[in-house]
Amino acid sequence: MKLQNKVKVHIISLGCSKNLVDSEVMGGLLSQSGVQLVNRRELADIVIVNTCAFINPAKEEAIEEILQLAWEKKEVPHPFLIVVAGCLAQRYGRELLADIPEVDLFIGTGEVANIVEHISRLTSPEAKRLAVITKPNFLMNSKHPRVLSGASVTAYLKISDGCSNCCTYCVIPSIRGRARSRRPDDILQEAQMLAQRGIREIIITGQDTTAYGMDLPDRPQLSDLLTDLAAIRGIQWIRLLYAHPAHMTEEIMISMAGSEKICRYIDLPIQHIDDAVLKAMNRNVASHRIKEIIAGAREIMPDVALRTSIIVGFPGETQKRFDRLLDFIVAAKFDHLGVFPYSREEGTKAALLPSRIAEKEKQRRRYIIMNEQAAISNRINQGLIGTIQEILIEGKSDRSDYIYVARCRRQAPEIDGITYVKGKQAKTGSIVQGRIIEADDYDLFAEIID
Repeated sequence: MKLQNKVKVHIISLGCSKNLVDSEVMGGLLSQSGVQLVNRRELADIVIVNTCAFINPAKEEAIEEILQLAWEKKEVPHPFLIVVAGCLAQRYGRELLADIPEVDLFIGTGEVANIVEHISRLTSPEAKRLAVITKPNFLMNSKHPRVLSGASVTAYLKISDGCSNCCTYCVIPSIRGRARSRRPDDILQEAQMLAQRGIREIIITGQDTTAYGMDLPDRPQLSDLLTDLAAIRGIQWIRLLYAHPAHMTEEIMISMAGSEKICRYIDLPIQHIDDAVLKAMNRNVASHRIKEIIAGAREIMPDVALRTSIIVGFPGETQKRFDRLLDFIVAAKFDHLGVFPYSREEGTKAALLPSRIAEKEKQRRRYIIMNEQAAISNRINQGLIGTIQEILIEGKSDRSDYIYVARCRRQAPEIDGITYVKGKQAKTGSIVQGRIIEADDYDLFAEIID
């Protein structure tokens, strides 16, 4: 479908990398239809905000963004239409339609592929305010165009959507649907296309990447997919995110170790280590298995960087169970770690559990673990001083002593620290050799070497 007039659209993407890919697909479809994408909202006829609704802080951020747009819509001389897409719309769109009259359209996660039709209808004279919330079964493929964000040489590759794990604290299955994997040939075709567009780093993403293929008849393996991705010319780094420990295998780690292109980096969200808490969360993995995975990863890849995320203050997390988690964090020495206070989400099984933890206590526990992790990260980073690292230059910094911001193989964008770089002229998007000369709790400082 081609839109008759040159409509200007600005897209705001909130939340995770999976959401970002959806935003890029919507941008690609709109651009293909004749829409002009603009990167400043004051130039737009329509603003699309693609929202997250995973936990309370994400919902609050989304609502704040929507309310800011609603205020601007009334105040600016050039009023615009507002479209709220994504997880918040899927979960609360019908209620918000009545509560926020400034929003012209709410569309759920199943409507990504239909964005052109929605915008066409919205710009017609007979347009009405609507909430279009359908079954969340959209799964992108290599035929969907993407407008990649920014001028980076990094891109996310979404190999699946939805989740079938049904963790008791999580709303994702209800707003994203059950796990749906893309066919391996389709994923490889998109990766080839990304390489032809100049992408150097592919970041594999999905709600649970290690469950990849379990829903397909021939059950393709993530380990084989990694090996095939590494064979694509032009791609230099491959990074794996969202590896659920219940589905992590030795074969996956052997595939990672078997290619220089695959970063020795595993994002392994364990959420907790106490078996009673893990069971209450329905994580389907025991503490001994988590420890086996970590030990196995370090045996197969001695230089592996491990990231995890944990939840503190889950119902029933007694002081003893929290201490067990803290002791494990100190012993495991993760390279990167995120801590989230438990967010009580309506419609989840955990919301009905007794033995709730006070918000103040959740924050106290989060502070304790983050304080320990800062010391752990600092010691690890100090140990990297003097080493030579491969570094991806991402742009100019605002510092006079280190003129570039970059990342090494140990650092994923947005969630980990960064590497500040000084030395000879370097091109954005280039991969250079750098010697680490300084380090702090989370960031590294390097100089380019010949």
